Amino acid sequence: MRPRALEEVIGQAEAIGADSWLRQAIEHDSLSSVILFGPAGTGKTTLAHVIANSTQAHFVEVSAIGGTVSDLRREIAQADRRLAETGERTILFVDEIHRFNRSQQDALLHAVEDRIVVLVGATTENPYFEVNSALISRSRIVQLHSLSDEDIRTVARSAVEDERGFNGEVGLEDEALDAIVTLSGGDARSALTTLELSAELAQAAGEGRITLEMVQKANPARAIPYDKNKDMHYDVISAFIKSMRGSDPDACLYWLARMIEGGEDPKFIARRIFICAAEDVGNADPQALLIAEAAFKSAEVIGYPECQLILAQAATYIALAPKSNSACGIFDARAEVRNGPVRSVPDNLRDRHRPGSEAYGQYKYPHDYPGGWVDQQYLPDGLERGAFYKPGERGWEAYRTESVARDRKNA
Repeated sequence: MRPRALEEVIGQAEAIGADSWLRQAIEHDSLSSVILFGPAGTGKTTLAHVIANSTQAHFVEVSAIGGTVSDLRREIAQADRRLAETGERTILFVDEIHRFNRSQQDALLHAVEDRIVVLVGATTENPYFEVNSALISRSRIVQLHSLSDEDIRTVARSAVEDERGFNGEVGLEDEALDAIVTLSGGDARSALTTLELSAELAQAAGEGRITLEMVQKANPARAIPYDKNKDMHYDVISAFIKSMRGSDPDACLYWLARMIEGGEDPKFIARRIFICAAEDVGNADPQALLIAEAAFKSAEVIGYPECQLILAQAATYIALAPKSNSACGIFDARAEVRNGPVRSVPDNLRDRHRPGSEAYGQYKYPHDYPGGWVDQQYLPDGLERGAFYKPGERGWEAYRTESVARDRKNA
Protein backbone atom coordinates (compact mmCIF):
# COMPACT_ATOMS: atom_id res chain seq x y z
CA MET A 1 0.00 0.00 0.00
CA ARG A 2 3.01 2.32 -0.11
CA PRO A 3 2.12 5.39 -2.23
CA ARG A 4 3.80 5.48 -5.63
CA ALA A 5 3.22 9.15 -6.44
CA LEU A 6 2.55 12.37 -4.55
CA GLU A 7 -1.16 12.14 -5.38
CA GLU A 8 -1.41 8.90 -3.41
CA VAL A 9 0.24 10.30 -0.26
CA ILE A 10 -2.32 10.84 2.52
CA GLY A 11 -1.92 13.77 4.92
CA GLN A 12 1.15 16.01 5.41
CA ALA A 13 -0.42 18.94 3.56
CA GLU A 14 2.00 21.35 5.21
CA ALA A 15 5.05 19.42 3.98
CA ILE A 16 3.88 18.40 0.50
CA GLY A 17 0.91 20.66 -0.21
CA ALA A 18 0.46 22.31 -3.60
CA ASP A 19 2.53 25.37 -2.68
CA SER A 20 5.16 23.61 -0.59
CA TRP A 21 8.85 23.73 -1.44
CA LEU A 22 9.20 19.93 -1.31
CA ARG A 23 6.34 19.24 -3.71
CA GLN A 24 7.57 21.76 -6.25
CA ALA A 25 11.13 20.43 -5.94
CA ILE A 26 9.94 16.86 -6.58
CA GLU A 27 7.64 17.80 -9.47
CA HIS A 28 10.32 19.89 -11.17
CA ASP A 29 13.09 17.37 -10.41
CA SER A 30 15.11 20.14 -8.74
CA LEU A 31 15.50 18.63 -5.29
CA SER A 32 18.35 19.81 -3.08
CA SER A 33 19.46 18.03 0.08
CA VAL A 34 16.65 17.55 2.58
CA ILE A 35 16.19 15.89 5.98
CA LEU A 36 12.72 14.52 6.70
CA PHE A 37 11.98 14.63 10.43
CA GLY A 38 8.92 13.14 12.13
CA PRO A 39 7.43 10.29 14.16
CA ALA A 40 7.29 6.72 12.91
CA GLY A 41 4.68 5.91 10.28
CA THR A 42 4.22 9.46 8.99
CA GLY A 43 5.60 8.94 5.47
CA LYS A 44 9.34 9.70 5.54
CA THR A 45 10.41 6.54 3.70
CA THR A 46 7.33 6.80 1.50
CA LEU A 47 8.39 10.26 0.32
CA ALA A 48 11.85 8.91 -0.45
CA HIS A 49 10.30 6.22 -2.66
CA VAL A 50 8.06 8.81 -4.32
CA ILE A 51 11.18 10.84 -5.08
CA ALA A 52 12.80 7.69 -6.51
CA ASN A 53 9.79 7.14 -8.80
CA SER A 54 9.57 10.80 -9.85
CA THR A 55 13.15 11.89 -10.41
CA GLN A 56 15.41 11.54 -13.42
CA ALA A 57 18.37 11.20 -11.07
CA HIS A 58 19.98 7.93 -10.03
CA PHE A 59 18.51 6.82 -6.68
CA VAL A 60 20.64 5.01 -4.08
CA GLU A 61 19.62 3.85 -0.62
CA VAL A 62 22.13 3.32 2.20
CA SER A 63 21.34 1.73 5.55
CA ALA A 64 22.28 3.82 8.57
CA ILE A 65 21.97 0.72 10.74
CA GLY A 66 24.21 -1.81 8.98
CA GLY A 67 26.11 0.51 6.64
CA THR A 68 29.76 1.41 7.15
CA VAL A 69 31.93 4.38 6.21
CA SER A 70 33.40 2.23 3.40
CA ASP A 71 29.90 1.60 1.97
CA LEU A 72 29.18 5.29 2.08
CA ARG A 73 32.45 6.29 0.44
CA ARG A 74 31.92 3.70 -2.30
CA GLU A 75 28.49 5.13 -3.16
CA ILE A 76 29.86 8.68 -3.10
CA ALA A 77 32.75 7.68 -5.42
CA GLN A 78 30.31 6.05 -7.84
CA ALA A 79 28.09 9.13 -7.72
CA ASP A 80 31.10 11.33 -8.47
CA ARG A 81 32.05 9.14 -11.44
CA ARG A 82 28.46 9.08 -12.70
CA LEU A 83 28.24 12.86 -12.55
CA ALA A 84 31.56 13.34 -14.35
CA GLU A 85 30.93 10.79 -17.11
CA THR A 86 27.22 11.20 -17.88
CA GLY A 87 26.11 14.29 -15.95
CA GLU A 88 23.57 12.18 -14.08
CA ARG A 89 22.83 13.33 -10.52
CA THR A 90 22.58 10.89 -7.60
CA ILE A 91 19.99 11.07 -4.85
CA LEU A 92 21.29 9.31 -1.76
CA PHE A 93 18.59 8.19 0.67
CA VAL A 94 19.74 7.52 4.25
CA ASP A 95 17.00 6.18 6.51
CA GLU A 96 17.44 6.72 10.28
CA ILE A 97 20.29 9.11 9.52
CA HIS A 98 20.68 9.92 13.22
CA ARG A 99 22.13 6.42 13.64
CA PHE A 100 25.15 7.38 11.54
CA ASN A 101 28.09 8.12 13.81
CA ARG A 102 30.14 11.30 13.56
CA SER A 103 32.69 9.90 11.06
CA GLN A 104 29.91 8.62 8.79
CA GLN A 105 28.15 11.98 8.86
CA ASP A 106 31.47 13.73 8.17
CA ALA A 107 31.99 11.45 5.15
CA LEU A 108 28.66 12.71 3.79
CA LEU A 109 29.48 16.36 4.36
CA HIS A 110 31.88 17.03 1.48
CA ALA A 111 29.70 15.10 -0.98
CA VAL A 112 26.68 17.22 -0.07
CA GLU A 113 28.71 20.44 -0.04
CA ASP A 114 30.24 19.70 -3.48
CA ARG A 115 26.83 18.57 -4.82
CA ILE A 116 28.16 15.15 -5.71
CA VAL A 117 24.97 13.75 -4.13
CA VAL A 118 21.60 15.13 -3.15
CA LEU A 119 20.99 13.84 0.36
CA VAL A 120 17.55 12.71 1.47
CA GLY A 121 17.82 11.82 5.14
CA ALA A 122 15.00 10.48 7.31
CA THR A 123 14.95 10.52 11.09
CA THR A 124 12.53 10.14 13.99
CA GLU A 125 14.86 12.21 16.19
CA ASN A 126 15.25 15.96 16.26
CA PRO A 127 17.98 16.55 13.65
CA TYR A 128 19.17 19.70 15.40
CA PHE A 129 20.39 17.47 18.22
CA GLU A 130 21.31 14.28 16.37
CA VAL A 131 22.72 15.38 13.00
CA ASN A 132 25.99 17.17 12.28
CA SER A 133 25.27 20.93 12.35
CA ALA A 134 27.34 21.48 9.21
CA LEU A 135 25.22 18.87 7.41
CA ILE A 136 22.02 20.56 8.63
CA SER A 137 23.20 23.96 7.38
CA ARG A 138 23.50 22.48 3.89
CA SER A 139 20.09 20.79 3.94
CA ARG A 140 16.46 21.76 4.16
CA ILE A 141 14.61 20.43 7.24
CA VAL A 142 11.06 19.27 6.49
CA GLN A 143 9.00 18.20 9.49
CA LEU A 144 6.24 15.61 9.18
CA HIS A 145 3.53 15.23 11.80
CA SER A 146 1.48 12.33 13.13
CA LEU A 147 -1.46 11.63 10.83
CA SER A 148 -4.89 12.81 11.88
CA ASP A 149 -7.65 10.35 12.77
CA GLU A 150 -9.31 11.05 9.43
CA ASP A 151 -6.04 10.38 7.59
CA ILE A 152 -5.72 7.01 9.34
CA ARG A 153 -9.33 6.19 8.44
CA THR A 154 -8.55 6.92 4.81
CA VAL A 155 -5.42 4.73 4.93
CA ALA A 156 -7.35 1.80 6.46
CA ARG A 157 -10.32 2.08 4.08
CA SER A 158 -7.97 2.29 1.08
CA ALA A 159 -6.19 -0.88 2.19
CA VAL A 160 -9.53 -2.70 2.43
CA GLU A 161 -10.71 -1.57 -0.99
CA ASP A 162 -7.52 -1.23 -3.08
CA GLU A 163 -6.43 -4.12 -5.33
CA ARG A 164 -2.98 -3.91 -3.72
CA GLY A 165 -4.66 -4.46 -0.37
CA PHE A 166 -7.63 -6.73 0.33
CA ASN A 167 -9.44 -5.74 -2.88
CA GLY A 168 -12.80 -5.64 -1.08
CA GLU A 169 -12.56 -9.29 -0.03
CA VAL A 170 -12.84 -8.40 3.66
CA GLY A 171 -15.17 -5.92 5.35
CA LEU A 172 -14.41 -3.57 8.23
CA GLU A 173 -16.99 -2.73 10.89
CA ASP A 174 -17.16 0.90 12.04
CA GLU A 175 -16.25 0.01 15.63
CA ALA A 176 -13.24 -1.95 14.40
CA LEU A 177 -12.12 0.99 12.26
CA ASP A 178 -12.47 3.34 15.26
CA ALA A 179 -10.32 0.99 17.31
CA ILE A 180 -7.63 0.81 14.63
CA VAL A 181 -7.55 4.63 14.48
CA THR A 182 -7.22 4.91 18.26
CA LEU A 183 -4.57 2.21 18.54
CA SER A 184 -2.44 3.65 15.74
CA GLY A 185 -1.62 6.93 17.48
CA GLY A 186 -1.24 8.66 14.10
CA ASP A 187 1.11 5.96 12.75
CA ALA A 188 -0.06 4.68 9.34
CA ARG A 189 2.29 1.69 9.43
CA SER A 190 0.91 0.65 12.82
CA ALA A 191 -2.67 0.99 11.51
CA LEU A 192 -1.93 -1.21 8.48
CA THR A 193 -0.21 -3.82 10.65
CA THR A 194 -3.21 -4.01 12.99
CA LEU A 195 -5.55 -4.19 9.99
CA GLU A 196 -3.54 -7.04 8.44
CA LEU A 197 -3.42 -9.07 11.66
CA SER A 198 -7.15 -8.53 12.22
CA ALA A 199 -7.91 -9.65 8.67
CA GLU A 200 -5.93 -12.84 9.24
CA LEU A 201 -8.08 -13.53 12.31
CA ALA A 202 -11.24 -12.88 10.29
CA GLN A 203 -10.12 -15.22 7.52
CA ALA A 204 -9.09 -17.93 10.01
CA ALA A 205 -12.55 -17.70 11.57
CA GLY A 206 -14.18 -17.96 8.14
CA GLU A 207 -15.77 -14.53 8.47
CA GLY A 208 -15.84 -11.80 5.88
CA ARG A 209 -15.72 -8.84 8.25
CA ILE A 210 -13.26 -7.52 10.78
CA THR A 211 -14.91 -6.92 14.15
CA LEU A 212 -13.88 -4.89 17.20
CA GLU A 213 -13.03 -8.09 19.07
CA MET A 214 -10.63 -9.13 16.31
CA VAL A 215 -8.84 -5.78 16.42
CA GLN A 216 -8.54 -5.99 20.20
CA LYS A 217 -7.18 -9.52 19.95
CA ALA A 218 -4.71 -8.54 17.23
CA ASN A 219 -3.43 -5.56 19.21
CA PRO A 220 -4.21 -5.96 22.93
CA ALA A 221 -1.99 -3.07 24.03
CA ARG A 222 -1.85 0.38 22.51
CA ALA A 223 1.67 1.56 21.67
CA ILE A 224 1.88 5.11 23.02
CA PRO A 225 4.67 7.15 21.41
CA TYR A 226 7.09 8.03 24.20
CA ASP A 227 10.88 8.16 24.03
CA LYS A 228 12.50 8.49 27.42
CA ASN A 229 15.50 10.38 26.08
CA LYS A 230 14.13 12.52 23.26
CA ASP A 231 11.61 15.23 22.35
CA MET A 232 8.43 13.40 23.38
CA HIS A 233 9.92 12.77 26.81
CA TYR A 234 10.57 16.48 27.36
CA ASP A 235 7.25 17.59 25.87
CA VAL A 236 5.22 15.34 28.16
CA ILE A 237 7.11 16.22 31.35
CA SER A 238 6.79 19.89 30.40
CA ALA A 239 3.01 19.47 30.04
CA PHE A 240 2.90 17.67 33.40
CA ILE A 241 4.78 20.44 35.24
CA LYS A 242 2.74 23.20 33.62
CA SER A 243 -0.49 21.39 34.50
CA MET A 244 0.52 21.28 38.18
CA ARG A 245 1.49 24.95 38.05
CA GLY A 246 -1.77 25.77 36.29
CA SER A 247 -3.87 23.99 38.97
CA ASP A 248 -5.41 21.40 36.63
CA PRO A 249 -5.55 18.02 38.44
CA ASP A 250 -7.18 16.22 35.49
CA ALA A 251 -4.35 17.25 33.15
CA CYS A 252 -1.82 16.22 35.82
CA LEU A 253 -3.28 12.72 35.96
CA TYR A 254 -3.40 12.41 32.17
CA TRP A 255 0.25 13.42 31.62
CA LEU A 256 1.29 11.31 34.61
CA ALA A 257 -0.46 8.33 33.02
CA ARG A 258 1.31 9.00 29.71
CA MET A 259 4.66 8.83 31.48
CA ILE A 260 3.81 5.73 33.47
CA GLU A 261 2.51 3.92 30.36
CA GLY A 262 5.68 4.96 28.54
CA GLY A 263 7.83 3.32 31.21
CA GLU A 264 9.21 6.54 32.68
CA ASP A 265 11.42 6.24 35.77
CA PRO A 266 9.18 7.10 38.78
CA LYS A 267 12.08 8.92 40.45
CA PHE A 268 12.29 11.25 37.43
CA ILE A 269 8.60 12.09 37.85
CA ALA A 270 8.92 12.50 41.63
CA ARG A 271 11.87 14.88 41.26
CA ARG A 272 9.73 17.15 39.08
CA ILE A 273 6.91 17.10 41.65
CA PHE A 274 9.49 17.93 44.34
CA ILE A 275 10.79 20.92 42.37
CA CYS A 276 7.27 22.16 41.59
CA ALA A 277 6.34 22.04 45.28
CA ALA A 278 9.05 24.60 46.05
CA GLU A 279 8.98 26.64 42.85
CA ASP A 280 5.23 27.02 42.33
CA VAL A 281 3.57 26.33 45.70
CA GLY A 282 6.26 27.37 48.12
CA ASN A 283 5.10 28.90 51.38
CA ALA A 284 1.54 29.33 50.15
CA ASP A 285 1.31 25.73 51.44
CA PRO A 286 4.55 24.53 53.12
CA GLN A 287 2.99 21.07 53.49
CA ALA A 288 3.36 20.57 49.74
CA LEU A 289 7.13 20.16 50.06
CA LEU A 290 6.69 17.38 52.64
CA ILE A 291 4.18 15.56 50.45
CA ALA A 292 6.52 15.84 47.47
CA GLU A 293 9.34 14.44 49.59
CA ALA A 294 7.17 11.49 50.58
CA ALA A 295 6.37 10.89 46.89
CA PHE A 296 10.05 10.87 46.02
CA LYS A 297 10.80 8.45 48.85
CA SER A 298 8.03 6.14 47.66
CA ALA A 299 9.49 6.15 44.15
CA GLU A 300 12.85 5.15 45.64
CA VAL A 301 11.76 2.38 48.01
CA ILE A 302 8.43 1.14 46.62
CA GLY A 303 8.49 1.62 42.85
CA TYR A 304 5.79 0.58 40.40
CA PRO A 305 2.98 -0.29 40.50
CA GLU A 306 2.15 0.94 44.02
CA CYS A 307 4.02 4.24 43.90
CA GLN A 308 1.80 5.45 41.04
CA LEU A 309 -0.91 6.13 43.64
CA ILE A 310 1.47 8.21 45.73
CA LEU A 311 2.72 10.10 42.67
CA ALA A 312 -0.90 10.78 41.70
CA GLN A 313 -1.75 12.00 45.20
CA ALA A 314 1.26 14.30 45.30
CA ALA A 315 0.69 15.68 41.80
CA THR A 316 -2.98 16.46 42.42
CA TYR A 317 -2.11 17.98 45.83
CA ILE A 318 0.39 20.30 44.11
CA ALA A 319 -2.21 21.17 41.47
CA LEU A 320 -4.87 22.03 44.05
CA ALA A 321 -2.55 23.86 46.47
CA PRO A 322 -2.47 27.67 46.57
CA LYS A 323 0.40 28.99 44.50
CA SER A 324 3.37 31.23 45.28
CA ASN A 325 6.69 31.54 43.48
CA SER A 326 8.27 33.81 46.08
CA ALA A 327 11.11 31.29 46.56
CA CYS A 328 12.30 32.35 43.10
CA GLY A 329 13.61 35.49 44.81
CA ILE A 330 16.80 33.46 45.26
CA PHE A 331 17.58 34.06 41.58
CA ASP A 332 17.40 37.85 42.05
CA ALA A 333 19.53 37.57 45.18
CA ARG A 334 22.17 35.52 43.36
CA ALA A 335 22.19 38.00 40.49
CA GLU A 336 22.87 40.77 43.00
CA VAL A 337 25.69 38.77 44.57
CA ARG A 338 27.25 38.05 41.17
CA ASN A 339 26.86 41.49 39.63
CA GLY A 340 26.57 43.93 42.51
CA PRO A 341 29.30 45.33 44.76
CA VAL A 342 30.76 43.24 47.57
CA ARG A 343 28.59 44.34 50.49
CA SER A 344 29.81 44.15 54.08
CA VAL A 345 27.94 42.37 56.84
CA PRO A 346 26.30 45.00 59.10
CA ASP A 347 28.30 45.39 62.32
CA ASN A 348 25.35 44.43 64.51
CA LEU A 349 25.19 41.02 62.78
CA ARG A 350 28.89 40.16 62.85
CA ASP A 351 30.28 37.26 64.88
CA ARG A 352 31.18 38.20 68.46
CA HIS A 353 33.78 35.51 69.12
CA ARG A 354 36.85 37.57 68.24
CA PRO A 355 38.99 40.29 69.86
CA GLY A 356 37.62 43.76 69.27
CA SER A 357 34.05 42.63 68.72
CA GLU A 358 32.92 44.85 71.61
CA ALA A 359 33.24 47.77 69.22
CA TYR A 360 30.56 46.34 66.94
CA GLY A 361 27.09 47.80 67.04
CA GLN A 362 24.52 46.29 69.38
CA TYR A 363 22.67 43.20 68.24
CA LYS A 364 19.11 43.21 69.51
CA TYR A 365 17.82 39.75 70.43
CA PRO A 366 14.26 39.61 68.95
CA HIS A 367 12.86 37.39 71.71
CA ASP A 368 13.58 40.13 74.25
CA TYR A 369 10.98 42.35 72.60
CA PRO A 370 7.16 42.21 72.42
CA GLY A 371 5.92 40.10 69.57
CA GLY A 372 9.36 38.53 69.13
CA TRP A 373 10.40 41.24 66.69
CA VAL A 374 12.54 44.37 66.81
CA ASP A 375 13.42 46.83 64.09
CA GLN A 376 17.11 46.55 63.20
CA GLN A 377 19.29 46.25 60.07
CA TYR A 378 19.68 42.82 58.52
CA LEU A 379 20.38 43.61 54.85
CA PRO A 380 23.77 45.10 53.94
CA ASP A 381 23.98 48.81 53.15
CA GLY A 382 22.50 49.68 49.77
CA LEU A 383 19.72 47.09 49.84
CA GLU A 384 16.22 47.54 51.20
CA ARG A 385 13.50 45.20 52.43
CA GLY A 386 11.50 43.82 49.46
CA ALA A 387 14.52 43.70 47.15
CA PHE A 388 14.23 39.93 46.68
CA TYR A 389 11.28 38.47 48.55
CA LYS A 390 7.88 39.11 46.95
CA PRO A 391 5.28 37.33 49.10
CA GLY A 392 2.33 35.67 47.42
CA GLU A 393 -1.24 36.70 48.09
CA ARG A 394 -2.59 33.24 48.90
CA GLY A 395 -2.52 30.57 51.55
CA TRP A 396 -0.25 30.34 54.58
CA GLU A 397 2.25 32.83 53.15
CA ALA A 398 -0.36 35.56 52.75
CA TYR A 399 -1.67 34.91 56.27
CA ARG A 400 1.81 35.04 57.79
CA THR A 401 2.82 38.11 55.78
CA GLU A 402 -0.20 39.94 57.14
CA SER A 403 0.54 38.73 60.66
CA VAL A 404 4.18 39.82 60.50
CA ALA A 405 3.16 43.26 59.20
CA ARG A 406 0.64 43.59 62.04
CA ASP A 407 3.22 42.54 64.66
CA ARG A 408 5.71 45.08 63.37
CA LYS A 409 3.11 47.82 63.41
CA ASN A 410 2.22 47.04 67.03
CA ALA A 411 5.83 46.64 68.20
